Formats: sequence, structure tokens, C-alpha cells
Amino acid sequence: MKQLLHLAAAMLLAAGSSLVHALDTDPPQGAHEVVRQATDAVMSAVDEAQAYVDAEPERFYDQLQEILDSVVDFRGFARGVMGPYASSERYRSLDAEGREQLREQLERFTEVMRVGLVRTYGKGLLAFGGSRIELPELSEEESAGSRVAVRQLIFSEGTEPYVLVYHMGRDRDGSWKLRNMVIENVNLGEIYRSQFESAARKHGGDLDQVIASWTAVEIDT
Repeated sequence: MKQLLHLAAAMLLAAGSSLVHALDTDPPQGAHEVVRQATDAVMSAVDEAQAYVDAEPERFYDQLQEILDSVVDFRGFARGVMGPYASSERYRSLDAEGREQLREQLERFTEVMRVGLVRTYGKGLLAFGGSRIELPELSEEESAGSRVAVRQLIFSEGTEPYVLVYHMGRDRDGSWKLRNMVIENVNLGEIYRSQFESAARKHGGDLDQVIASWTAVEIDT
């Protein structure tokens, strides 16, 4: 399972690179084309990193961070992971001081997730260089609307491919943002939400302690 999560993060980074390319393209492209264009660009970057990453890991992490910052909805992802602790209902139930505290906690957790995901799973991206990747075409119905699920097949060592599903949505400016990912029926967002809720119960609902002690979940086989 750990390998699958590493692969999920690797493909998330791939989608991020694709979205950067799409935002520089006129006219705007659909989500399927955005993800398709990720493959060559990201795997090329991975090949380049093989030559320097051992000596300059920060260079690799910085490159990944730069790609992701403009294309992944880290704040939305972090809020989803916090679940009921950052819900609109809870926010409305708080007084002014409590609302300010929750906003600050969300911003702090967003930064923790932003940096932690790249550093925890960046090496997972390197492990899948050279994999064959296919994207089944979307139907007109599947490609319509402001939210799209794009399937991707990753052929690695086994005979059966890994199946990834990218959940993407349009931002207010119309650009595509990566919202969540499901790999082999494993929902990455739900896994992190379960981890957050478990930590919140452990710390008696003290979100400051949860955020301070947060580490990305690692699930062993």
C-alpha cells in the first residue's frame, strides 16, 4: 500500500506539471488533455533529476514545489483533510476570536501539507521513471462541467496496470486545479482525513497540537 501511495503522489505531481503547461496554452484545454501532456514533461524532469538528486535533493524538492504551488488547491485539500474541524458549520458556530484562530490554523496546516507532501513522496516520483502511462478518452458527458474525473493507467512491473483517478475542478478564473486522487480505490484525501481525526481525538481536539505533530501517513503492506 505504501508503494501505491508513493505512486499516487508521483502522478499527482505529473498532473500538476501538465496543468502548468495548460495554463500557458491558448485556447484552454480540457482536463484529459491537461493530464495527457503531463506525462512526457514530468518523466523528462525525473530523468534529469536522476543525475543530481543524491547530491542536490533540495533542488529536486524546490522544482516540484514550484510546479505544484500554482496548480494544486492545497488550501482546499488541507480543509478537506481537517474535515468537520474546518467546516463552514463549525466556522459559523465560533465567535470572532475563534474564527480568527481557525483561519490561522487552516493556513498553517495548508503550509504543513504543502511542504510535507512534496518531501514525503518526492522520491516516489523518481521510482517510477520509465513507466508506460495511458489515459482512456473521456466521453462528452464525462468531460462536461466544472469537475472532471480523469482515469490514468500506469504500467510498471506487474502485468496489470495501476488505476488512478484524478479529481479536478475549475478555479474561479477557469483554470483547472487538482482537488483529490483515488488510486486502486484508495482515496488519498479520505486517508489523510482519517489520520487527522484520529490525531484530533488523541489530543482532545487541540488542533494546534495536531498540526505541530503532523506527519504524512505511511501505510505498510
